[in-house]
Amino acid sequence: MTGGEPLVRVVRGEPDDFELAAVTVVLAALLAAEPAAPVVPAPRSGWADRSHSLGFPAQHAPGAWNS
Repeated sequence: MTGGEPLVRVVRGEPDDFELAAVTVVLAALLAAEPAAPVVPAPRSGWADRSHSLGFPAQHAPGAWNS
């Protein structure tokens, strides 16, 4: 660690060593955690796509079932 600005600064209260250690561990874990990978839907099989039986692609929108 280099000198300069502290990474964590207590702005209110007087936490004891255990509380500071707990906050430090939580912050380190959050920083080390990798962001969740985006959920990519599995490609849909042509056999499972029922839009072929409709004769046109299915529309996905509010009220599309009524058209």
